Amino acid sequence: MSLAPDPGRLRFRSSLRAVLGIALAVTSTELAGFSLTASIAAGLAALLALFTVTDTTVRAQAVTTALLPAVGFPVLALATTLHQTPLVRDAVCLAIVLGGVYARRWGPRGHALGIFAFMGFFITQFLHAVPSQLPELYASVALALTAVALVRFLLWPIERRTPPAATPSPLPGRGLARATTRQAVQAAAACAVALSIGQMLSDDRWYWAVGTVWWIFVNTASRGETLVRGFRRVLGTVVGIGAGLLIAIPLQGALAPTAALVAVCVFGIFYTAPVSYSWMVFAVTLMAGLLYGLLGVLDAQLLVLRLEETIVGAVCASLAVALVLPVTTHATNLAWIQRALNCVRTCTAEAVARLAGSPTADPAPHAAELELTLGRVRLSLAPLVHPLSPYRDRRVRARRVLALLDECAEEVRGLVAVAGDPDASHDARLAAACWRVEAAVEALVAPGRVLADKPRPADSGAVPIAGEAALTHANGLERLLTELVEPLHAGPATRLVGS
Repeated sequence: MSLAPDPGRLRFRSSLRAVLGIALAVTSTELAGFSLTASIAAGLAALLALFTVTDTTVRAQAVTTALLPAVGFPVLALATTLHQTPLVRDAVCLAIVLGGVYARRWGPRGHALGIFAFMGFFITQFLHAVPSQLPELYASVALALTAVALVRFLLWPIERRTPPAATPSPLPGRGLARATTRQAVQAAAACAVALSIGQMLSDDRWYWAVGTVWWIFVNTASRGETLVRGFRRVLGTVVGIGAGLLIAIPLQGALAPTAALVAVCVFGIFYTAPVSYSWMVFAVTLMAGLLYGLLGVLDAQLLVLRLEETIVGAVCASLAVALVLPVTTHATNLAWIQRALNCVRTCTAEAVARLAGSPTADPAPHAAELELTLGRVRLSLAPLVHPLSPYRDRRVRARRVLALLDECAEEVRGLVAVAGDPDASHDARLAAACWRVEAAVEALVAPGRVLADKPRPADSGAVPIAGEAALTHANGLERLLTELVEPLHAGPATRLVGS
């Protein structure tokens, strides 16, 4: 985890910024004379705003941050009034889960607003907030979001060298086949069962089972992904509870060391989230134990209950994706791999057009999209490459596919760099090489379809070094794509994708 690549130290800087933003939010509420409950609510609201707002432009991030109270405040108001009416409270909780997951169809903004709404309900249960505390909670959340905006947009804006590409949209579909609709139904069903079992374990702490289901469903799309994520969540929780027994319980809420350790946990959440779900959950679990210590309710029995609720949530999520509108891991693999291959084809064509002198051709956005899509491919193939996967042949093939796709990305980056060189010129042989790349992609995504006749390269005489470099990258792509045929289209017993 600590050795994972961190280009430009972006994860490190983002993690430090998160600590600064959350510390400023909590300090503001303390200086305003608010209660401990309000200060914790402010810190959690700031964490969520920094963690979930991922729009691709600063302007869009600012708009989403400004909209968070529009969904958070009504949920806070409703949730504080329902402690004594459990049936109504449970129905409202499930409705928020259904709507929050469904909102992901509207991209990063819908995703962020859905999470903030659900966590508003969760935080209310965690803190057992009541209606008389609403004015203070509203003020503390408003202060927290103001602090986040100040740090994120003014004090420490983290610049990127290239504009971020849009996050790959969910896989297409209509009605119940649409990913967001299907997942909304699955999540609501899983939460309903987790809520019922969680309440059997504890009338007061049932929300951990529901929260486990909610977070397992974030960024998963198939049975395999959900199973792996559930396993990693339980693993992270077990280790985090062990740390809580050794660290949080002896502290018993001592303010200075607890605050320092919470800051370390916040840093850990943001630093590990992109690379290790288990380590992120470990940091979240330890932080929750420390916060329970501040509230004066922490003991070993509570940590054990936390583990039990997590296991319940993970099992419910796994059963839901297997039984409710299931989508196979293979189908998901196929869709994401094809999307990555089409990115390779588009990027190659744009780079060749740029070298040919087209003023509108620009391969850079497609290269950025490829990087993000490959991240989604890795997530999709995670169940197959997991060490506990019982399918050894498929594990080997999945690793081979990932290695070849990573090499394709390297060739694409090289081709984009050449295309961006103002001194580079077009080599006529590139058109033929581009056609071969397209043909290789077509053979992978639509076997049997035939492209138009290959263009004949003209005699270009002496070729500039940059042109030779572009041709080398294009030929490399052709070779790698050809090598992908075997692991992707093996026999039915071992193939990675299919029905």
